[in-house]
Amino acid sequence: MLRKSAVAVLSSFTLMQAARAEEINYVAQASDGGIGVLVIFALSILFLGVTLERLVHFRAKAIVPEGLIERVKPLWDTHEYGQLQALLNQENSTLARVIGFMVKHRAQGYAIVSAGAGDIASIELRQQQQKAYALAIVATVAPIVGLLGTVLGMIDAFHVIAYADGMGNPALLAGGISKALINTASGLAVALPALGMHHFFRNRMAFFSLKLEKHINHLLAEWFMPAPGPSLQVVSYAH
Repeated sequence: MLRKSAVAVLSSFTLMQAARAEEINYVAQASDGGIGVLVIFALSILFLGVTLERLVHFRAKAIVPEGLIERVKPLWDTHEYGQLQALLNQENSTLARVIGFMVKHRAQGYAIVSAGAGDIASIELRQQQQKAYALAIVATVAPIVGLLGTVLGMIDAFHVIAYADGMGNPALLAGGISKALINTASGLAVALPALGMHHFFRNRMAFFSLKLEKHINHLLAEWFMPAPGPSLQVVSYAH
């Protein structure tokens, strides 16, 4: 009994040592993955490029910079429109361009200015969203390419077995399946972070949109909405 236990422990130890000696080289496995892994690698480059570009350019400074409202209000109140326009020209942001439209069309009514300001904000936000759309493409395409590479790899593996006496050599089947599954693993490894960044930028877009809408509505109400008073009532009921 003790001898059998000792033999079992020794066998387990030997197997563990063999497994450690044969650690998986994922780089080598990926290099043998075929065309599917190459396509996924290209998608990963696209994912990294779009993510870095969005992290650098899609920030609050480009949409709703802090402190801009506090700087433009005194200039508007004192009718220093020239200085106000010069200040806005120095600000490269959506909010600055919307306020610039308000300054340029300050003689127009609320409805016209509101519609124009809303169009500017909507177009620029859609442009920002479109620049991050590639992340959704990567998150969708990468796992499908990985699955396709796996299926093609399995077909090749069983084809080799059919013509090379593979049933007598299980390592031949295991090696083929391993190379096939690396496609699925590669696709998921790229798709998961791409999907996460896609939702991250969507959430950031919603946050910036709400903040921009709040600032625009506040300025429209303060600068273009007529203040209610007795004079308005007289005009309303004059005829």
